[in-house]
Amino acid sequence: MENEEGARNSNVYSQKVKAGRKRTYFFDVMKTRGDDYYLTLTESTRRSDGNGYTRHQIFLYKEDFNRFAEGLMDVINHVKTDLIPDFDYDQFAHRDQVQSEENESGISEKEAEKSDDEDKISW
Repeated sequence: MENEEGARNSNVYSQKVKAGRKRTYFFDVMKTRGDDYYLTLTESTRRSDGNGYTRHQIFLYKEDFNRFAEGLMDVINHVKTDLIPDFDYDQFAHRDQVQSEENESGISEKEAEKSDDEDKISW
């Protein structure tokens, strides 16, 4: 049986962002019965005891989109320029690219390296 919220609202677009081994963010565009849209921002973390996940959600309505985006960018820029200007924020870009390629190909980096090593062996 579908819950009451699911009967009223439908998910029209989703973006999943993996953030390490235990944390994932979900950005979902939801549509109401009245043909209106809002966002849900969900942080999902694996519980330390291994029994499921803990989720936190924020509902963001269209009238707040601009203020939310401006506030978020202001805080991020403050940290990047004033608090930790020497930190290399792109240092994890390679990891993110590898994860993206793995998701597209279905082959992990280690499996690809193993396959490359096997190709180099001459019998």
